[in-house]
Amino acid sequence: MKPSPFNLQADADYRRWRDVKLAMHPTTAQALVVDVADPRALSPSEKQALLQRCAQANMVIYRSSVFDEDKNIVRALGQQVGLNHLDGNWLADDDGISPIAVSPSPGDRTAYIPYTNRPIKWHTDGYYQPPERNIRGMILHCVRAASEGGHSALMDTDMAYIALRDANPEWVRALMLPDAMTIPERLDDDGIARAAQSGPVFSVDPVTGALHMRYTARTRSVIWRDDPVTRVAVAYIEQLLASDSPHVFHLSLQPGMGLLCNNVLHDRSGFVDEPTQPRLLYRARFLDRVQNPNLDKNGI
Repeated sequence: MKPSPFNLQADADYRRWRDVKLAMHPTTAQALVVDVADPRALSPSEKQALLQRCAQANMVIYRSSVFDEDKNIVRALGQQVGLNHLDGNWLADDDGISPIAVSPSPGDRTAYIPYTNRPIKWHTDGYYQPPERNIRGMILHCVRAASEGGHSALMDTDMAYIALRDANPEWVRALMLPDAMTIPERLDDDGIARAAQSGPVFSVDPVTGALHMRYTARTRSVIWRDDPVTRVAVAYIEQLLASDSPHVFHLSLQPGMGLLCNNVLHDRSGFVDEPTQPRLLYRARFLDRVQNPNLDKNGI
């Protein structure tokens, strides 16, 4: 088995992985952008560019002139880059894809912030799900942008791990414990709709060996392990995400653009809609990771 750089006892392996990661990582949000003619039908060079950028940063922003209100954009794009197993969460449409827009009428969606125009705090998607349903990949495609706001901030989860481990490896150790973060049960009119879910913040995917992160900056509906090391580690993450770190990227998705990623850390600012053309994004969440063309070569 290949040594894991995420083993806290394997410092040399970590240092080698870290040095390659830092050397290859983009330094600006613009460096994440890859132009494609049609995300539904990538050329070989477009696909390679997307996969390469995602291998370097766990994310890539594609930019196209395809403005269609077509869910097949995210489905077809996912199939081309190894994302085949959609997670049909309970608020998604029957096809497993969620239209992210302000919900026009009262109902289940209006109770959840993604379906409002309010800001969303830093998180990774599916942080409340059990390990067998870890969200490893995600596509967020913009059909219509808001008239004001709706900006995103992004951070590669590997870079967050590096920052914590370099600052204090004991913080990483605490965040890898199986009860580091607990999301309380969700209730509905019939009782428990989703059981409480405890788990680590950082874990290693047993199939790919890649790092997985589950995190939310919410202060309600989350219970952190009650010990001093965990509390300091969580505070450090909050400070890191609020900082001017060069690894925190800020951008605004415009029509035809989208985020393809291995479920990186992200947030969203509040926004104002144009009444006749309200903001609309399609979100597809997957149990797979994006294909990595360099895994055997450099271990990232």
